[in-house]
Amino acid sequence: MFQLPVGPDGVRKASCNACGKVYSANPKAGTSNMKRHIPKCFDIDEPGPPKKRAPLNQAMYREKLAMSIIKHNYPFSYVEHEGTRELHKFLHNDVNFITRNTAKSDVLRLYDREKTILKDALQKVTSKICLTTDLWSSITTDGFMALTAHYVDNDWVLRKKVLNFRAIPPPHSGSILAEHLINFLADWGIEKKVFTITLDNAKYNDVLVECLKSHLLLNDGLVCDGDFTHVRCSAHVLNLIVQAGLKIIEGAIEKVRESVKYVRGSAARKSKFAECIQQLSLQCGKHVRQDVVTRWNSTYLMLDCALAYRRAYARLALVDFNYKTFPSEEEWARVERIKRLLKPFYDITTLFSGSSYPTSNLYFQQVWKIQLCIEEEIHNADRVIQDMAKDMKTKFDKYWENYSMVLSFAIILDPWYKIKLVEYCFSKLNITKEQRETKLTSIFDGMHKLYNEYDIRTERMHRSSVVESSNVDVLDELDGFETFESQFRSVEREKSQLTMYLEEPAVNRSQELDILQYWKDNQGRYPQLVLMAHENENEMEEGLVEDIEALIPTYDNSNF
Repeated sequence: MFQLPVGPDGVRKASCNACGKVYSANPKAGTSNMKRHIPKCFDIDEPGPPKKRAPLNQAMYREKLAMSIIKHNYPFSYVEHEGTRELHKFLHNDVNFITRNTAKSDVLRLYDREKTILKDALQKVTSKICLTTDLWSSITTDGFMALTAHYVDNDWVLRKKVLNFRAIPPPHSGSILAEHLINFLADWGIEKKVFTITLDNAKYNDVLVECLKSHLLLNDGLVCDGDFTHVRCSAHVLNLIVQAGLKIIEGAIEKVRESVKYVRGSAARKSKFAECIQQLSLQCGKHVRQDVVTRWNSTYLMLDCALAYRRAYARLALVDFNYKTFPSEEEWARVERIKRLLKPFYDITTLFSGSSYPTSNLYFQQVWKIQLCIEEEIHNADRVIQDMAKDMKTKFDKYWENYSMVLSFAIILDPWYKIKLVEYCFSKLNITKEQRETKLTSIFDGMHKLYNEYDIRTERMHRSSVVESSNVDVLDELDGFETFESQFRSVEREKSQLTMYLEEPAVNRSQELDILQYWKDNQGRYPQLVLMAHENENEMEEGLVEDIEALIPTYDNSNF
């Protein structure tokens, strides 16, 4: 402590040498207040001379505490736990404890701050925004609605942001859900930025989309009057197609399922099966998986693993007389064919589940592979596989007879393929020439319609910028002239951009290509096409797709 001169009030005072805090230093009053201050200002418990303790930033401490609650889903009462408080007091003696209500306020304040930042970022996005939404029910049957935005920012970086995860009381009709969705969009200020919305195939979603389109059209907020707004979730459609096929082959895979159940039924059986694997030197490294009947991809993984350990099951049948469900050679051959049929579906579902790369340009080719695979298996010599493929074809035709128009555009905007891949894919399908030409014309006309929309938008932006930069009033008599002239300029630009792009040789597929970087680099050459690419490439399917590996539990016990 440093003794200060006596002030006008005649009271003697002293200040702390470390922090400068002033205390009364009257000899008759004692020095207890100064002694209590020293442990707070210095680490006196450490060996050597006392060291100055850095003051605690209470605001930063509370923000970090709120962030930990959010990240780890802690209850707000976490801040009142005795162990938590003891730990924090040990780390810094100056910590001020807070209550659960204060923690809740801190979390909400942090949310509001981050929401404001994201809202400002969305306002600065020059392209349209693609949405995905879905309903989710908790274990207590409470309904929640999730809304996710997908967009390419002005630096050409793919972004995914969860905008809302809100409790939605029943009823969950399409019109009521649309009202909630419209309120979400208004809250974020993006009603006029919506390009597409991806949903699953629930019936109420058709009503939801129509209500949403009607509302957005009033504000002139949809591209091409909403013709391309509704996109069906590809992963959900895949699930419906495969589930239809699995109903036919349920008996064909029953022995495999029972074999897996038997092996996993006790620790002794697991040990015996592990010995069989070791004796046969099977080193595939797969886990023995039990499927979940509501998850078709888990059935695929179960069959894939069972085939890898086929010889181990055969050996188990020789050494364990209680094992009665070993499949016959004919049944194993059928399981092999089923697994081969399901593999493309599994691979494509995994591909569509990606969130760190564009998926829209992958859609057309992958759906075509599915259609080609189903058509081939319809002529399979195995009657069971035939019936499976026919039921899958029925589901395919219901949802994907006409591939999603807007997602078909994405493959044309992929400089690796362009329109030629669309023509090639249709030529390989079992359809007539007239059907093929009708499909191609439909996609090509849709592409031109979308291009013209962007051409008009670019022209409006250009005119707006010219008017804003000029102080000269525009004559009312010439208002129509700009529209008249733009029609001719639109045709010229179409020839110089869309047509030139399609006629330009495709990029060699042996070369690595970042599709977002390609369009970023070509902004000067194809300004209208760049706008289309900017929005088509952010058409994503995740948010409605669960991680494949997360559906099945993994085990650390050997191969189990």
